[in-house]
Amino acid sequence: MSTPGGDPRYEPAPGVGRLLLWILLFAVAALAVVLGGIYLT
Repeated sequence: MSTPGGDPRYEPAPGVGRLLLWILLFAVAALAVVLGGIYLT
């Protein structure tokens, strides 16, 4: 019935959560760099 790697909407792969975490980490890092640049100038 359910095939491995079938519907990502119902069964998200473990890599999806990791990707989301990396995007979040990147966003926080970018925000820190921007805020740091504003703070230092």
